[in-house]
Amino acid sequence: MKAIVCEAFGAPNDVARVTEVALPPEPGMGEVAIAVSHATVSHATDLLIRGRYQSQPPLPFTPGTELVGRVRALGPGVRGLALGDRVLGLSRWGCYAEHVNIAAHTVYPIESGLTMLDALPLPLSYGTAYTALVWKVGLQPSDTVLVLGAGSGVGLAAVDLASAMGARVIACASSEEKRARALAHGADLALAPDESLVQQIKAASPQGVSIIFDPVGGDLMEMAFKAAAQGAQIISIGFAAGRVPQLPLNIMLVKNLTLHGFFFGKYLGWTPVDERARFETDMRAMMRALMQLTRQGRIQPKITALYPMDQLCQAIDDLHQRRVQGKIALAITTQSLD
Repeated sequence: MKAIVCEAFGAPNDVARVTEVALPPEPGMGEVAIAVSHATVSHATDLLIRGRYQSQPPLPFTPGTELVGRVRALGPGVRGLALGDRVLGLSRWGCYAEHVNIAAHTVYPIESGLTMLDALPLPLSYGTAYTALVWKVGLQPSDTVLVLGAGSGVGLAAVDLASAMGARVIACASSEEKRARALAHGADLALAPDESLVQQIKAASPQGVSIIFDPVGGDLMEMAFKAAAQGAQIISIGFAAGRVPQLPLNIMLVKNLTLHGFFFGKYLGWTPVDERARFETDMRAMMRALMQLTRQGRIQPKITALYPMDQLCQAIDDLHQRRVQGKIALAITTQSLD
């Protein structure tokens, strides 16, 4: 089968190659063998390939953490799935291959009425946004939510979900096209990340914002911090800007602010203590809720750009250079599995 293989850590152009490898073995206890259709690409993909992510795979390895495909075989002990089922799957790595075995804890059937590409953005981008906004900070319709990096996959998902749940949403994105997309996904206001950002937020919401959703960090978060209302909650999702922001604790104290660090991988077994089994029931309920919201048309998950398997490096470069918006993916097979 074909797979993208990294023999060493380094820049994707230097170490990531499409090559022929052996098929995986028959699935073991609790595993699902999946014929892969598509797999997503994110900033974390680049970090993983460079060896800079929170955890490092053993070399050589195949990148890719999120896929859609069909069940090819079931290992002992797997329930609730059948051969040929369309599924979403999450793994620490390994998804950029035509076939992969994944623990059943993080494999989810795709409900009827959804295409594979409709469903593909749900687990990581929408899953991160949902668990952060709903589980972590208890989003309410009375909230005003500032979403930084609203043109990214997870940022656009946060806009979509917060709007669907009745909150007022202010989106911050770097281009006119990205701001227009955020408005189309339910944002009430879409602003550029320039020196007038805080002034414009306070003109629209004089008390400030009650939630800041931040996958960007860096200078932008340091500026947006000034727009936090008394008692606001800040969710730190990641640092796409490449720098951890330095936030003044004295202001955090006098404004009674709460800063939440949030790593969705905790629920997926991507931490030193594998807690997939512990969170499986809650995760399955969350995935059902996201699919229901999609079928009802209340959220609009979309893959905005597709690349052939051998163009992973181009996809990563387009992400870094902000030439794409929303969620992007690789076509692992040219044969339709939908």
